[in-house]
Amino acid sequence: MQQYFLILFASILTSNIALTYFLGMCPFITISRNIGVAMGMGIAVTCVMTLTATANWLINEFLLIPMGLDFLQFLVFIVTIATIVQVLELVMDRYTPGLHHAFGIFLPLITVNCAILGISLIMVLRSFSFGQTVAYSFGSGIGWMLAIITMGALRKRLIFARPLRNFGAAGITAILAGLMALAFIGFSGMASL
Repeated sequence: MQQYFLILFASILTSNIALTYFLGMCPFITISRNIGVAMGMGIAVTCVMTLTATANWLINEFLLIPMGLDFLQFLVFIVTIATIVQVLELVMDRYTPGLHHAFGIFLPLITVNCAILGISLIMVLRSFSFGQTVAYSFGSGIGWMLAIITMGALRKRLIFARPLRNFGAAGITAILAGLMALAFIGFSGMASL
């Protein structure tokens, strides 16, 4: 049980998928303008990340490896991610249309979010067990959500700031992401995967 908490803690802080591996940066930068939408996107990414990594682990362990088809991992993982995102989109459209509308084009873009595929591939490369996969994928989703909400809060504080003309909004956002990454690197001595 302690191992799962260590994986969960490490995936949230010390091995943050957005700020350590720089995966999922496109929605991280664009969605973080509004904290409410960032929170919703973080929840959606956490759900999709946990569901897809778990489903991909099951498919990999019980179908691909026993049949000698592990060379199809990329293709199968991408199809699994696309299927789960489409099902989630249908459910959100049916039960939470406001949140679905707020996401706009970004919900289908979760399908091609490199963080989602990256977690499934990291799970395979590290030979995680089922429980470790669930803990790592859930923790990585929470870590990504923590990073995007923090970025949104920082960007909200900078609304009235007047950055140098050469920086603009994109430059300040990149600097903020770099400073956040440095802050999260400070946690690296606490736990590692």
